[in-house]
Amino acid sequence: MAELVNLRNVRKNKQRVEDEKHADENRIKFGRTKAEKKISAALNLLNEKKLDGNKRES
Repeated sequence: MAELVNLRNVRKNKQRVEDEKHADENRIKFGRTKAEKKISAALNLLNEKKLDGNKRES
């Protein structure tokens, strides 16, 4: 006897797999770790302070 399959659940599972694949691609493409974000924020702040310190007053 054949096994009964709920097509709605099959569709949902297929969509979940596709969404997870897309999320993995985005993690690779756009993702940075929290430490990397912290380091870049600190470097940006340091660069801003250097620029502000070297500004001429008009």
